[in-house]
Amino acid sequence: QVQLVESGGGLVQPGGSLRLSCAASGSILSIYAMGWYRQAPGKQRELVATITSGGSTNYAGAVKGRFTISRDNTKNTVNLQMNSLKPEDTAVYYCTQGGGVRQVWGQGTQVTVSS
Repeated sequence: QVQLVESGGGLVQPGGSLRLSCAASGSILSIYAMGWYRQAPGKQRELVATITSGGSTNYAGAVKGRFTISRDNTKNTVNLQMNSLKPEDTAVYYCTQGGGVRQVWGQGTQVTVSS
């Protein structure tokens, strides 16, 4: 019913920037809390950032000050601006809608930070 599609991933050098976008079909994102997760090879999936329906944001300590999550209700999208990227940020990044048993996941987009 609802589908989330991430885009914007790619290969960047340390210190570079990327902007990830999450587009939704079949739902109105403005009424949901949204989040970005990531999973690096050999590591557990971790929560990167969240944004509530009211626009309040929270970040993992590893990305705080470098990443910014935002939402554009007009476009029905959620974005993740990633600056000052580090090799440790290399992972597949996933967009999520809501939580619990009804949490919806996107397919993921690869972010690779390497020189």
